[in-house]
Amino acid sequence: MDAPYAGNALTFLVQVAFGIYILVLMLRVLLQVLRADYYNPLSQFVVRLTEPVLAPLRRIVPRVGRIEGGALVVMLGAQMIELWLVYGVKGVAPSLAGLAVVSAAELIELCTTVFFWAILIRVILSWVNPGIRHPASDIVYSLTEPVLEPARRALPAMGGFDLSPILILVGLQLVNLMLIEPIRDAGRLMF
Repeated sequence: MDAPYAGNALTFLVQVAFGIYILVLMLRVLLQVLRADYYNPLSQFVVRLTEPVLAPLRRIVPRVGRIEGGALVVMLGAQMIELWLVYGVKGVAPSLAGLAVVSAAELIELCTTVFFWAILIRVILSWVNPGIRHPASDIVYSLTEPVLEPARRALPAMGGFDLSPILILVGLQLVNLMLIEPIRDAGRLMF
């Protein structure tokens, strides 16, 4: 097997392994902040996956408002390790500061991606089967309603059409272009 192909495969495996757990941690933070139903089966799944790592940290890292500080620390640490491994496979040795900045940008992007997909799923659910009651749809509504409601109030009445998802999706894309990319570029300059 050629070295670049093995490097690509290793990079992929590292990104999948770390990416899944970081996503679960991000969901835990978002579900806490947006006060999703704690007893929803999907919320319980997220709690069970993250609790073994976060429980010991509660004594050390305080809460920040509604957010468990330990979840933020673990997310940032895991993201930094993932990027360090990926850059290491590519033969790049980033500085710790640059790695922290790029990791923060990656986590912000993950947050916008979660909202993007949750809003898209909510729109599709509203077309296919409005009013469906399912634990997954309840979580999607819990994630999206606090974001869509202010947009709904800001838009004028459109004769029964809810254009707030479009407004939020455009806003998320602008966040990616105007905030995340400059942060990521600044971090890479620190390498």
